[in-house]
Amino acid sequence: MLQLLKEFRWYDLLDIALVSVLLYRLLLIVRGTKAAQMLLGLGILLLASILARELNLYTLDWLLQGFWAFAVIALIVIFQPEIRRALAKMGEAPILRAFTTAEELRSIEEIVRATVSLANRKMGALIVLERETDLRDFIDVGVPLDARVSRELLLSIFHPSSPIHDGAVIIRGNRVAAAGCFLPIALTTDLRKALGTRHRAALGITEETDAVAIVVSEETGSISIAMGGRLTEQMDMTSLRQALAEVFAVAKAEK
Repeated sequence: MLQLLKEFRWYDLLDIALVSVLLYRLLLIVRGTKAAQMLLGLGILLLASILARELNLYTLDWLLQGFWAFAVIALIVIFQPEIRRALAKMGEAPILRAFTTAEELRSIEEIVRATVSLANRKMGALIVLERETDLRDFIDVGVPLDARVSRELLLSIFHPSSPIHDGAVIIRGNRVAAAGCFLPIALTTDLRKALGTRHRAALGITEETDAVAIVVSEETGSISIAMGGRLTEQMDMTSLRQALAEVFAVAKAEK
């Protein structure tokens, strides 16, 4: 023990601290996602592999060793959304995109008013608000707009006669970055059958990123909001405004 302490260097402590931070950030990324369950499954397989070797279970050990030979490729495939989210966070500029200024608060109000108007007219809509994770990959496949956020613009985009009304609108800061964007679809079976593609797309984008997605149902005119891969239904103007204000205000305060 004394010999170990004598050989301990100050940058060994730095090494341990860096690894601890990386593991902590990894756990934050996968927390509450399907990846957390997958990690638990991999842990069980690792434990089974150790027991198989210790108990001389040769067939089971051979099968598990064959699995671990391809484990790196399997992990990349399984955790693709989490890896992309982590890399996106690492490459982000330190400039915050939170809604804080008077102009940005005006944008939130315009989004809320547009959402309620769309709901009253039963016009289906999907509005995605970018936060810290860069949504450039999804913006690039849509129709670029770079226009000021306004109720009138959002209503015109989602009007049934618009050629881009079926896609998602992505809002970056105070600007409508693009419309007609295609988003990943969540494959969860937990959703009610009454919820359609827009709701699954809202869950899909919020599972892979920290974005906020607002959905207006074309069938019922109901408003839902998705965050962190979870959907909250039956929102009204007050609750929607409060939810958006809390998300972006809290994000700014924590920074």
